[in-house]
Amino acid sequence: MYVPPEQLVKDRAEFAMKGIGRGRPIAAVQYDNGVLLFGENPSSTLHKIGEIYDRIAFAAVGRFNEFESLRVAGVRYADVKGYNYGRTDVTARGLANGYAQTLGQIFIHEVKPYEVAVVIAEVGDSPADDVMYRVQFDGTLIDVQHFTALGGSEETLLEILAESFEEGAPLADVLARTAAAITTNDESEIAPERWEAAVLDRSLGRRRFRRLDTEEIAAAIDA
Repeated sequence: MYVPPEQLVKDRAEFAMKGIGRGRPIAAVQYDNGVLLFGENPSSTLHKIGEIYDRIAFAAVGRFNEFESLRVAGVRYADVKGYNYGRTDVTARGLANGYAQTLGQIFIHEVKPYEVAVVIAEVGDSPADDVMYRVQFDGTLIDVQHFTALGGSEETLLEILAESFEEGAPLADVLARTAAAITTNDESEIAPERWEAAVLDRSLGRRRFRRLDTEEIAAAIDA
């Protein structure tokens, strides 16, 4: 049966967006000393946020097995490039470009597109050097400034984040505002143990990724 190409692309896009929309939202927000990656995750072992390399982190929504395969591929790419060339040659831009090409090929050539959306963040030596890239299910690559969000009702969440964002705010304030934005967007209370959070902190030295524990998250939200 013949299907017009534009209809096939439209159907695949709708299928992928529905899968991503069912995921619990994740936000990436810049603070004074780095970037916060934050969202609801009822699992304590199946992480949606992870370290890729020294200054680079990954966050995703959608099907876990699909975005986990992307994360692992990103770690391998970073390790090989860092070994063959130099650690500073591993960049979020290069990684995001690789993800965009992979997801674009899968979207066009495979029977089922990946139901994932990805954020790649890199922290620099100053706030002006911080970068974030968003990669869509179809390989679309977007350079974002200050904050972004994936999953759920993301357009509404982005509007709430835009209202609450304050450039140069400390981590505790950004964490509390981001939690409030996601809670407001979901119209439900979320227990501290259901949050997953990590930071890229420029003060940590070579490896700048750090996970936040439940006590640190709860203290910031309740402050």
